[in-house]
Amino acid sequence: MDNDELQAWVEEISLTHFGIPFRHCAKFNSRLRTTGGRYFMKSHDIDINPHQLTAFGKEEVEKIIKHELCHYHLHLAGKGHRHRDQDFKVLLKRVKGSRYCQSIPGSTARRTLPYRYKLICTSCGMEYLRKRQMDPKRYRCGKCAGSLKLINL
Repeated sequence: MDNDELQAWVEEISLTHFGIPFRHCAKFNSRLRTTGGRYFMKSHDIDINPHQLTAFGKEEVEKIIKHELCHYHLHLAGKGHRHRDQDFKVLLKRVKGSRYCQSIPGSTARRTLPYRYKLICTSCGMEYLRKRQMDPKRYRCGKCAGSLKLINL
């Protein structure tokens, strides 16, 4: 499927499920990794992750398109278009869009750094593990407000 077919598909979904035409641009964006789609509030365009189409098929991508169209139509109508807004939740449920996209199999999660530093309170002995180095003179213990000592692990 190319961008022209995606554009026609989004316009069709918008008319059949929302009753309002989609008048902006929809395209694939292969740089999307952790999200199924994205709605741009300034340009009102929609990007769709093509990896979702290859991994899960048209049914899952249709749910993602409905999700992004909920953002689109609610934003243009001046209603609550964010994930936490009741207008968004109600419309998404009505059109049977997906709340979250599935993670793509084979994609690796971001590598997390190991804890390399430990802060120890000199008064109560409370320990704080840190991944990045910090200046202990600028902070106090959250439990007793004692001074902190930095140790490399």
